[in-house]
Amino acid sequence: MPQSYDAIIVGGGHNGLVCAAYLAKAGKKVLVLEKQHVLGGAASTDEVFPGFKFSLYSYVVSLFRPHIIRELNLPAHGLEIIPLECSFLPLPDGDSLCRWADPNLTRREIARFSAKDAEVYPEFGMAMRKMSYVVKRIIDSPAPDPLSNNPAELINLLRLGRYMSEFGPDVMYQQFKMLTMSAVDFLDEWFESDILKAPMSVSGIIGTFLGVRSPGTAYVLLHHYMGEIDGAFRAWGFAKGGTGGVSLSCASAAQACGAEIRTESQVDKFIVKNAACTGVVLKGGDEIYADDVFSSLDPDRTFMKLAGEEHFDSDFVKQIKRYKHRGSSGKVNLAVDRLPEFSCRPNGDVHLRGDIAIAPSIDYLERAYDDAKYGDFSRRPYINVVIPSLVDPTVAPPGKHVVSCFVQYAPYEIKEGPEYWPQRREAFGDAVVDTLAEYCPALKESILFRQVHTPWDMEQDIGLTEGNIFQGELSFEQLMFLRPAAGWSRYRTPLKNLWVCGSAAHPGGGLMGAPGELAAKTYLNSLRGS
Repeated sequence: MPQSYDAIIVGGGHNGLVCAAYLAKAGKKVLVLEKQHVLGGAASTDEVFPGFKFSLYSYVVSLFRPHIIRELNLPAHGLEIIPLECSFLPLPDGDSLCRWADPNLTRREIARFSAKDAEVYPEFGMAMRKMSYVVKRIIDSPAPDPLSNNPAELINLLRLGRYMSEFGPDVMYQQFKMLTMSAVDFLDEWFESDILKAPMSVSGIIGTFLGVRSPGTAYVLLHHYMGEIDGAFRAWGFAKGGTGGVSLSCASAAQACGAEIRTESQVDKFIVKNAACTGVVLKGGDEIYADDVFSSLDPDRTFMKLAGEEHFDSDFVKQIKRYKHRGSSGKVNLAVDRLPEFSCRPNGDVHLRGDIAIAPSIDYLERAYDDAKYGDFSRRPYINVVIPSLVDPTVAPPGKHVVSCFVQYAPYEIKEGPEYWPQRREAFGDAVVDTLAEYCPALKESILFRQVHTPWDMEQDIGLTEGNIFQGELSFEQLMFLRPAAGWSRYRTPLKNLWVCGSAAHPGGGLMGAPGELAAKTYLNSLRGS
């Protein structure tokens, strides 16, 4: 007799696991299917080399929703987040800038480059916190639908409008400007020092094929500014054991509630009968049935490949085919035999206990984007570096370290064609190491092992179409009620009993868990008739 479940979750990334935990907690018989040997998808940790555990693709925890941690009691399942202590910017002339958790230390650092900026910086932080509170209401709820005639939806829109109006016209004015402005233009309204603006602006380009001067990147900056740990906004952190620690804690919570999880179980296609999804077929041919199927994969994988476009009307298919993935980033993981030493601050390690940005100027970042626009990886890229082994000794042998490098730009569509990425992979890795070595001269001789992930690798290994870490760009036309398609932002799909719960659903990408949580709660509410 074929196996049957209340719900099958396709994809064991953190969103799929969060969705599974909420469904299982509600008493549903749940099965999670993950094609890899490790859980987590883009938020996974693996011991790639003996003794060294790499956060394979993602690298820090910033957006994970605090209420999910509480509701699933994730600390009891092993989740431990260690806050990042600073943001460090080494400069080519031997100087540097460090922004600390202590505002007085940060003020003195910034004042060396601009006394005005040092005074304005706390005001900027308060303004961003206020705007984060506005957006928090949106990302912690299903997407509003401004075209709905449903009375309940109209009431929700009125409540949202009333909530937003409480923050005053100045905050709302800034909020609307951020939807269309570039990250640099927005920061120009606050600061004068390029040395401060450059490392702040890069939050606006992560996961997008855009430059820091491209319109719309100001909102992406805000999206990444909403990190929250223990109630503190803009608090980013390391998950103990790597970012896979977040995914494993979600998996443990799901299993404690009765969910079944299978790794190395690749779904080949959905079973579709009478315009409804009734189950899945595994790669080996086994069929598993369920009342409902939840996909945490991106729209191309979910609708075009697993379901088949023949099951959707032409308008929906056009929307999905127009959906922009445009992977633009890569990842280089290094195992080193000593702590990297930056020539601009050769003593101590306190400045290395947060993130390290290779972003010396706005022009530098724009030149990096220029390379990508013409189909090549950046010869001198923006690199966001973290050394998690400094605060979490479980990820490296004693005395040795893990250096995790998030890299922009590495376009999926290189001029030779994406299929040529395997031939260019090591050259890309060399460009990253060469750039970092300009600030850290002894780096090369300290490298024991190196792992390079291009967008093509991410597509092949974990199924991210075009290697986009957010399952699609966070551009304005792909947010809220337009994500992943107009009319289909509430986790339902045109195929009956098929739901989406990944980063391609509202509120979007990042290690936040919200799409999985909101998909599960929306589904459970539908069963209750609310």
